[in-house]
Order: sequence, then C-alpha cells, then structure tokens
Amino acid sequence: MSESLITFFGIYFLCLFKFVAGPILGSAAGYGFWKIMLVSVSGMMTSVFLFTLIGTRFKKFLALRIKRKKIVFSKRSRSIVTLWKKYGEIGIAFATPILLTPIGGTLILVSFGTKKRNIYFHMLWSAIFWAFIFSLTIEQILQIPFFIRLLG
Repeated sequence: MSESLITFFGIYFLCLFKFVAGPILGSAAGYGFWKIMLVSVSGMMTSVFLFTLIGTRFKKFLALRIKRKKIVFSKRSRSIVTLWKKYGEIGIAFATPILLTPIGGTLILVSFGTKKRNIYFHMLWSAIFWAFIFSLTIEQILQIPFFIRLLG
C-alpha cells in the first residue's frame, strides 16, 4: 500500500513541473485511465494555484525593486506574445501542457494581468482536455499487439 502511495505522489510531484509526466509515468505504473487523469490534473492545478498566488506577489515585489530596463525579446518571448495577441488567455492555457510547463503558463498569464479566476478556469479545462487526450492516446498505443511484442 505504501509503495503505491509513494508512486502516486511521485508522479503527482512531477506533474507539478511537467504535465506530460503524468500520463506517461501513470501508464508505466499500471494506472487506469481515470487514475492517470486524476494525478495529471491534480498535479497541474496544484502548481497553477501555488504559482498564481506566488506570481502575483512576486510581480508586485519586482515592480517595487527593479528599475525598468530596455526589454530584449527572444524568439520564444516573441512567440508567446504572438500567441497572446492572437488567442489570449485561452491560447496560453491551451498551449501550457504541451509547449510550456504548468508553472510557465501560469506565470505568463499572471504577467499579462489575467484575473486569478480566469487563470484557474482556463487552466482547469486545459488540464482536463489534455489529460484526456494523452491518457486515451497512451492507452490506445499500449493496446497495439505489435507494440507489446516490441516491449516483451
């Protein structure tokens, strides 16, 4: 019992930092579809809640301490701004599990001044959607007999 609990919390902890770890490691641990969904969504949303609160305070702290310097945009920051301008909060939330980390997506939304309620809502539906897609895909891949023979 304790070994399975340690495994669950280990996967949960990794989902705080990288969403894709939940479905991949959950299936490797032998979890079913709903357990993979639970660990992935709960890990991402915990990260979102924590960094929404920390991010807001950190943003206020930096605004008081740091003088404005000339901002240099990298290729990645330009693509994030383009995504923001084109799709807004929904686009950032949608891209977070596949392109960003839960922490990165949350901090981007906080830095653009999105309301906490909207961050929670958009990140929740995004986490549920992508956990469903990843879990279903991994489950289907593992049912292919050729793939199973390849592993065995």
